Amino acid sequence: MFKAVSEQIKRIASQKTEVIKQLESLLVGQVKVYIDYANVRPWANRLHWHIDLKRLKRFLDSFDNVNAVKFYYGTLEGDAESERRIQEAASLGYQVRTKPVKIMQISIDASSINPQSPALLESFIRRCLLKKYDIETIEYLNGKFQEMNKLGLLALSDQKCNFDVEIGSDMVLDKERGGTESYVLWSGDSDFHDPVSDLLGAGKKVALFATAGRVASELNGLKSKGLFIFEINKIRDFICWKREMPR
Repeated sequence: MFKAVSEQIKRIASQKTEVIKQLESLLVGQVKVYIDYANVRPWANRLHWHIDLKRLKRFLDSFDNVNAVKFYYGTLEGDAESERRIQEAASLGYQVRTKPVKIMQISIDASSINPQSPALLESFIRRCLLKKYDIETIEYLNGKFQEMNKLGLLALSDQKCNFDVEIGSDMVLDKERGGTESYVLWSGDSDFHDPVSDLLGAGKKVALFATAGRVASELNGLKSKGLFIFEINKIRDFICWKREMPR
């Protein structure tokens, strides 16, 4: 049941009655929410607005049957902004799960690479696309690596911190513990196909909160089994940065 925890949420809800009714029909029984923040955060580029963690938590808290909001995000050790975000999420009441972000060095040393070889490019471009490139394109891109090498750049740093396994495991464990009827996943990653399918097969309600173009086809394929995909643009006014709210 929706019970606004602030006057601002109450005011916005009065203008979004159909959205609230839809959410109440989705969030039945005891509800747990799982936020894959590394997946969610880049949605801002497509949405052209940003999710405010404080406003999001207060909005979710307005549904009195949401008993846990789990937040998954890596910590870039030594980075003040990254550490601040984790602390902020914890202070707001999210159940935070984090681990160190891995920094990987990817070689771009083209000194011993045949100009027509895609060996270096395979670290950055999927093979199915590489196969479509002609020799001239590969030679051109390898030439760019050589230009960077001449400037002293022989490797690029990349960050990796994936929580698909942890989130999927937590969802399945929560099912086995019992007491949870509805599962809300904030992600569109194909790796969640199996745990979501498992939950649907067990008769649980599962809703995917995402944005158009950010849901893998594997998850879209589960709509026939009962998965509901909720477009988060519908709740923008509740959860976006205050300065991005429509006037």
